[in-house]
Amino acid sequence: MKSLFEKSNYDEILARIDTLKESDTGNWGKMTVGQMVWHCQVPLDVAIKNKPNNKTGNILIKWFFKKSLYNEKPWRKNLPTSSFAKAKEEKDFENERAILREMVTAFYQLKDRTTWNPHPLFGVFTHDQWGAMQYKHLDHHLHQFGV
Repeated sequence: MKSLFEKSNYDEILARIDTLKESDTGNWGKMTVGQMVWHCQVPLDVAIKNKPNNKTGNILIKWFFKKSLYNEKPWRKNLPTSSFAKAKEEKDFENERAILREMVTAFYQLKDRTTWNPHPLFGVFTHDQWGAMQYKHLDHHLHQFGV
């Protein structure tokens, strides 16, 4: 699985983000391109902040979905979005894209981090799983918008 911790993948993701245009429409789903770039910031924020938490997450969610977050199999289209990561209003595309680029870079710079707190919903991930999960999420949504 590709990882956002690998320089070539990091460069690829930034180049794909740069090719997005405000006029782009999704090949599936209901998000606008501005909402999508905002949405893509949410899991990066969780990883970057690396806040300790006492949540154990939902055992069924972990069992059914956790491995799909970082394995080789592409996600299917129109997966449901968690309410906290769903954009409820329109977002300023250029501003949100700039923030996303900064967050992708901030995450990439964590490539040498050795200690990760558990994810608040899915629990413990290895370093490699964090990198793969972030790449896979970004790749999924960039494909959604044709880049």
